Amino acid sequence: MTETTGAGGPQDFESEGPTGPVIRDKRRLDPETGEVRRPAAEAEAVAPENVGPENVGPENVGSETGDEAVVDGEVLAEGDDAFVGDVGESLPGGTTDSETHPDTQLASDRLEDLRRLQAEYVNYKRRVDRDRVRDREAGTTAVVESLLPVLDDLHMAREHGELTEGPLLAIADKLETTLGKFGVERLGSVGEVFDPAVHEALMHLPEADLPEGATETTIVQVMQPGFKVGDRVVRAARVAVADPA
Repeated sequence: MTETTGAGGPQDFESEGPTGPVIRDKRRLDPETGEVRRPAAEAEAVAPENVGPENVGPENVGSETGDEAVVDGEVLAEGDDAFVGDVGESLPGGTTDSETHPDTQLASDRLEDLRRLQAEYVNYKRRVDRDRVRDREAGTTAVVESLLPVLDDLHMAREHGELTEGPLLAIADKLETTLGKFGVERLGSVGEVFDPAVHEALMHLPEADLPEGATETTIVQVMQPGFKVGDRVVRAARVAVADPA
């Protein structure tokens, strides 16, 4: 409102008083009460009882009143629904399910490396154990092969009754006992069923006497005993066999 002064110039009554910047508080929430501020026109249009705490319940959550909505017991004005939802879902910088934290990915990679190393170590240990047994059997086999002439002589001496007593018998028994400690097994004895996997038939004696109840080809004479180390046959037993009548 303006009036004309005596000098003829306009006078502004509204500008009387101290002059300076005007600060208007446009915050939606009252910093003292924590309540949502409403413009005067909206306050008259919205009844207070419609947004009171007693009307905020599960049935009213998410319902809209004019330009406002009630979510989890709080009234949100229009434009505040961007913050509705889980933390980090819509906020800038929030992580989603499709994004993986670098530390999580690094831990997963290290775990896979550890599992791979563990599997390699288990396979290595199994291979070493298997090779150790095989190498031991190979060494024992080489020793038995070199002792075959000695073992054959001891067998012939026993068959002719020359190892019934004396120091030679003790030596022969100790040698066979020592070989047994290294897994050396003797093959072939009279009365056994013939097995072509560990026996070699050099003679067939149809008139030979067989043990009672024999129904298969049976060994009746051992000319040279056989030996095996573990599952490896060093030499098959050389025998004579006979068939039952």
